[in-house]
Amino acid sequence: MAACPNCGVENPDRARFCNACGSPLPESTPTVAGEVRKTVTVIFCDVTGSTALGDRLDPEAVRRVMSRYFAAMTEAIERHSGTVEKFIGDAVMAVFGIPTTYEDDALRAVRAAGDMREALRLLNKELERDHGATLVCRIGVNTGEVVAGETSARQALVTGDAVNVAARLEQAATPGEVLIAGATLRLVRDAVVSEAMGPLELKGKSVPVTAHRLLAVHAGAAGVARRLDSPFVGRERPLAQLLQAFEDVVADRNCHLFTVLGPPGVGKSRLVREALGSLAERATVVRGRCLSYGEGITFWPLVEIVRDVVGADPGDLASSIEALLREDASASEVATRVAQLVGGQTGLALPAEEVGWAVRRFLEGLARAKPLVVVLDDLQWGESSLLDLVDQDTDWSRDTPILICMARPDLLDLRSDWGGGKLHATTVALEPLTPQEAERLVENLVRGVDDSARARIVDAAEGNPLFAEETVAMLVDDGVIRREGDRWVAASDLQRVSVPPTIQALLAARLDQLNDAERALLGRAAAGVPRRRVSVAPFDVAQPGERGACAPR
Repeated sequence: MAACPNCGVENPDRARFCNACGSPLPESTPTVAGEVRKTVTVIFCDVTGSTALGDRLDPEAVRRVMSRYFAAMTEAIERHSGTVEKFIGDAVMAVFGIPTTYEDDALRAVRAAGDMREALRLLNKELERDHGATLVCRIGVNTGEVVAGETSARQALVTGDAVNVAARLEQAATPGEVLIAGATLRLVRDAVVSEAMGPLELKGKSVPVTAHRLLAVHAGAAGVARRLDSPFVGRERPLAQLLQAFEDVVADRNCHLFTVLGPPGVGKSRLVREALGSLAERATVVRGRCLSYGEGITFWPLVEIVRDVVGADPGDLASSIEALLREDASASEVATRVAQLVGGQTGLALPAEEVGWAVRRFLEGLARAKPLVVVLDDLQWGESSLLDLVDQDTDWSRDTPILICMARPDLLDLRSDWGGGKLHATTVALEPLTPQEAERLVENLVRGVDDSARARIVDAAEGNPLFAEETVAMLVDDGVIRREGDRWVAASDLQRVSVPPTIQALLAARLDQLNDAERALLGRAAAGVPRRRVSVAPFDVAQPGERGACAPR
């Protein structure tokens, strides 16, 4: 039986339209036990020049060269948490989203594609020197739904049209070129520089495929920036709490930990940004960002903060830090340890206690001149060691006005006592916007749109500001809503609003964190309630013995 995504009524497996409401049912491909449907990003990479290399070298030398090539490609892929699916001749196929789904899988894949091209450029220097020959790669990247399972050898096996399109894009690319599909570009649009190529006629595809030539990837950029920000709506009370925490920090000269909780997209980062707009003239603001991939990134936010403040070459780092902390009797010792943290070691050569001590003294030194606000972004990627450091430094900091702002959706799942027992700590949990607040938000985004269209968007977003913004962005991009003069109009009746791909990726990553019992339970809940409103349903449909396996989240 197939559940209707609109009304939840179950229909026969071969039904094309819902028997209850008439909505189109999604096409499905039967899967066998052990298989799962997932949206992933696929890379296909092949090389040109291997035949010429074979003419110059004996077979053993060619084998060594190609082994180096495959090793370099594998390293670039795995650095971004991708999985090498298979080697096919000289080609490499990689998948991002299996076995683990991340909300930025598409961006990881695009970054990996750029790194693969760069790795081959470096390898070619050796090949040119040693053998007088070079290799050039062609890469295709596509995002779409696949069926993932296991072969008899217990290896992952991914099949689906998304794989075929990635392979065809690779074949359509010229040597040295990376082509990304339109579906992928929508997920990485704000992190890349690309050039539209026009629709491509690909073998096996009945309609042309939109493709873009990848020119560059911005370091540190998010795949999709919040491009439709509107006036701040519905967070007046937590904003007042955050601003009051700063006033207390200034008055009492202490370190205050302000933690914002809430599901992805509910507005945690926006709340902090709104507060910073009011504090910019009165405080020194430093920001550090947790990375979702890479090696030695445990204390990366602190590394970013130090580099941003000091702005010195690595060779001058210690002396620059010491000059900055000249009023501290331990300035030389602090500078040495902080420089060691920043200078490529990322704290691995120092005990965690020494890292915490050095960072605390560094921040206290900054706060002596002016109240300090420390913002830790993307903390969902933060490691336990970083949380330990923040927790301890908050307790030990003395006589300096420091406000530490951080946000993480699942922090209390990991540390139920976070912030508990501290004299100077505030934790706020952001709830979805009320229907009235959500209407104000959508009206600010697409002012003048008719009541019916606005209601559809509000209903689809379910109080989540990011969901509302991305839904509007998708409808505008697709031409469903367009601007006419000073108002927005719907080009057609919005009978059904689909989930934007950016939100699909975010939700898929959250679902992937559940265990098998929780996923099965959520699936039954989704089939038993209208549309996507499943937040209170899972425990109502739990089968005997399941409630203990599914902890509330």
